[in-house]
Order: sequence, then structure tokens, then C-alpha cells
Amino acid sequence: MTSAATSPPPSPPNAARTPLVAPLIVEFPFTRSLGPVQSAFLTGLRESTVLGVRTEDGRVLVPPVEYDPDTAAELRHLVQVGATGTVTTWAWNPEPRRGQPLDTPFAWVLVRLDGADTALLHALDAPGPEAVRTGLRVRIRWAATRTGAITDIVCFEPYDGPPENAGGEHSGTFDDPVTGIVTPARLDYTYAPGRAQSRHLHALAERRIVGERCPRCRKVYVPPRGACPTCGVATTDPVEVGPRGTVTTFCIVNIKAKNLDIEVPYVYAHIALDGADLALHGRIGGIPYDEVRMGLRVEPVWTDDGRYPDHYRPTGEPDADYDAYKELL
Repeated sequence: MTSAATSPPPSPPNAARTPLVAPLIVEFPFTRSLGPVQSAFLTGLRESTVLGVRTEDGRVLVPPVEYDPDTAAELRHLVQVGATGTVTTWAWNPEPRRGQPLDTPFAWVLVRLDGADTALLHALDAPGPEAVRTGLRVRIRWAATRTGAITDIVCFEPYDGPPENAGGEHSGTFDDPVTGIVTPARLDYTYAPGRAQSRHLHALAERRIVGERCPRCRKVYVPPRGACPTCGVATTDPVEVGPRGTVTTFCIVNIKAKNLDIEVPYVYAHIALDGADLALHGRIGGIPYDEVRMGLRVEPVWTDDGRYPDHYRPTGEPDADYDAYKELL
């Protein structure tokens, strides 16, 4: 007879797993049109001219805004201010990052340009923090080629001469005005998932989809969040769901995304996996985009390395009845 006590207790799920850490990059181009004030400001930079806007109480705001931040009154009275100014506060940046104005250590400064009542944020090229101080006089260093963007100002540099280019009233009229801009937005960070998401990711590597159940409302969330978004209590009970599911809603994408090798148009959908109470987001493949529909039954197609579903394809089953997924819309 063998005693059960001689057998070691089972290890908890993922007890010996290596913690997951991954570098992540979120990047997209932000495109916006410009109103008359911002258009004049950026077109002015292209012409080596800095414009501010005058408020009803006589203050000059740089950068200019289209509405008074205190009274919400519309502002259109443009004023040319100087290319020289005074540092009002600063912080030293010893390790410049990708996309910052300079690739050598520099100071972030707020500069009140001559003729302005507010300060402009930009970079100051200085040999070290000992060369920077509040009250330091500085001058704009213009880019050799200017396009009508804040980067037309390369940076500021220390200056001990007289004020430059404070011209007073300005019509804001230029030839070929800048009417829109595209600003690249990028966020680089290191992501370390918590307990719930780590268990979910480890299961995906085994081609399983695991969520967690709320102990109070009993809903199953995939991907798990570690806490129920409805009840606010911790979710610790793992539940394997799917892998098949039902398309609840979807959209047709007609614009090709950067670095995404998928021909347009294609479809992204919310998919309610069998046994889950929250629809997840996934691409639909293996079917023409105009045949995707609510209620379509789908299954995952895994990536070549088997780490996660690349997309979902039809299973061939009859469509799900609307009543079976209407609560998940």
C-alpha cells in the first residue's frame, strides 16, 4: 500500500514559468488639418518668422491658440515676436532618445520670446548643465531647409546680442500656406504582463486559450484582466475557452497599415469564443471580405511558430443564432 503523502503535491499552473518581458512599439502617423491661426504659425516658421496671437487683454501667446484659454474668446489677431528670448525654466537631458531634437545631451527649456507673454518649449544646445540657467538669453537656430513644422526650429542656442525680428503686428498672410501636418507618434516601452495575462500567453504557446472567471458574477473574460471589470474583484479561476467562436460585429479595413503585409480590403471582427463572456478582437481570413457576417462561426489559424492565432477562418458550421450572442454586442 502506497501512502498518498509520499507523492509531492502538484505545482500550481505556470509556477516554474520564466517571467515574460517584451519590448513593444506603438507607432502611427497623426494627420490633422490646420485652422487659420495654426496655419499662419507653421507657415511663418517656414519663412523664419515666429507668430503669436494677441488676447483681448493684450497678452501675446506663443505658440498661438485659436481660443483664449481664460475666456474662450476666438483669437485671430496675429503678432510677430522675436527670434530671441529668455529661458524661464529648464531641465537637463543627458541621454537623448530617438526622435528628439538633438542627438547629443541638451536642455529642455521654456523660452519666453521677445514680445511674447508665454513660453515656448524646445531644446537648447548647451555644452553641459552648468551652461544653462533661468534668465539665460537665447536665440533660435533655424533649419537649413524648412517645411512648415515645429522642427523648422532646430533648437535654441545661447545668445548675448540685441533682440531679433520682433516685428509687431502681422497679417498672417503668406504665399502657399501650410494647411495640414502629419506628425509621427511613437511610444517605445517594455511590457511585463501580470499573473493573469502571463497565464493566458503561456497557454497560447500550447495552442490553448485560457481566460478567468469572476467569482461573483461568474463571467469569463478572455483575454483575462486579473480583475472583473464589472464587479471589481480579483479573478483567479482559469477557464479554457474556444478555440471556436462567433463573429458578433466587424469592420472592413480599406487602408493599408504600415508594416502590415495584408492586402486590403480585409476584415477585423469581435469574436465571442465559446465559453467566454467578452468578445476579443481578431482578423478574419479564408473568406472574401464581403461574405463576413454577424453570427459567422470561426476558428483560429495559428502562426507558423504556434505562439498565437494569426487570424480566424470559417469553420463551415451553420451561423449562430442571434439570440446566442446578442448580449455580447
